[in-house]
Amino acid sequence: MRDEERACLSDDADRLLALIPVVPDFPRPGIAFRDLGPLLANADALRWCSTILAGRVRESGATHVAGIEARGFIIGAAVARDAGCGFVALRKPGKLPGRPLSRAYALEYGADRLELDPGLLPPSARVAVIDDVLATGGTARVAVGLIEEAGAHAVMAGFVVAIAALGGADTLRVPVRRLLDV
Repeated sequence: MRDEERACLSDDADRLLALIPVVPDFPRPGIAFRDLGPLLANADALRWCSTILAGRVRESGATHVAGIEARGFIIGAAVARDAGCGFVALRKPGKLPGRPLSRAYALEYGADRLELDPGLLPPSARVAVIDDVLATGGTARVAVGLIEEAGAHAVMAGFVVAIAALGGADTLRVPVRRLLDV
């Protein structure tokens, strides 16, 4: 995060962090789950997050926002609207018709897959990946890979929260913008 971003966010960080409880041992023992539900339920907090991330998306020159299922849909759609971009959903398996592109990935607590309808992104698309939390970066790496496999260009990844100790930002080959480091 750039110094000017830190200065801009510092006044609101404590209030936003208070809206993100840590749920210990969920979804399995040893995982400290960051629950963004209360933040999303707060209209002012959601608007603030969307506005700031939309500014980063505009700076990146993105034409589309790709939201990762499920909370990335909520935040990503709001960011896309605020940034004046189209929105594309990166889905869990079996949710898209036709022949979607599909990639598996490991989570801190298991494995999953993401899928993308390649027909939604023209080859000239410049895509910003948006999700709620950045942990190890596995899900975001798969999202970037799917976008590039579809023939488009991933230009950034944006998150409300990054769990700094897990180092996910260092594993991505696109610029990473996050609002809060925990």
